[in-house]
Amino acid sequence: MRTARIAAIAIALLAQHALAEITVSEAWVRGTVPAQKATGVFMKLKSTEDAKLVSAASPAATIVEVHEMAMKGNVMEMRAVESIALPAGKTVELKPGGYHVMLIDVVKPLSKGATVPVTLTVVGKDGKRSTFEVKAEVRAPDGHGKH
Repeated sequence: MRTARIAAIAIALLAQHALAEITVSEAWVRGTVPAQKATGVFMKLKSTEDAKLVSAASPAATIVEVHEMAMKGNVMEMRAVESIALPAGKTVELKPGGYHVMLIDVVKPLSKGATVPVTLTVVGKDGKRSTFEVKAEVRAPDGHGKH
């Protein structure tokens, strides 16, 4: 009986501290042309709990940042951001002209059809960090070529 109580308490505690489950779909990278040293990674993210995307990494570039493009007055600006909110149950799209992951100082040209691994770091509402890898398909430099 005592063992059953301890097991029940342990399960309840684990359930309270479960990390948000993140679903990633439509991950892709804009291909590069010779001498191009930067490009964007785009995808859709959906979390089961409130969370935030706080960083990204990839062997395809020496610098990887989470970015936002937004209009400031009449000028489109791009800047690194500390995080992107992932509200529970809502799909957040990282897309051209908005939030995205920026690959800077690309190690080698990225050709259509290749795959780029990107490791995302997410912080849950409880402050716990989790990482997971996404495989992003390289599309043509104009962003087309979706299968």
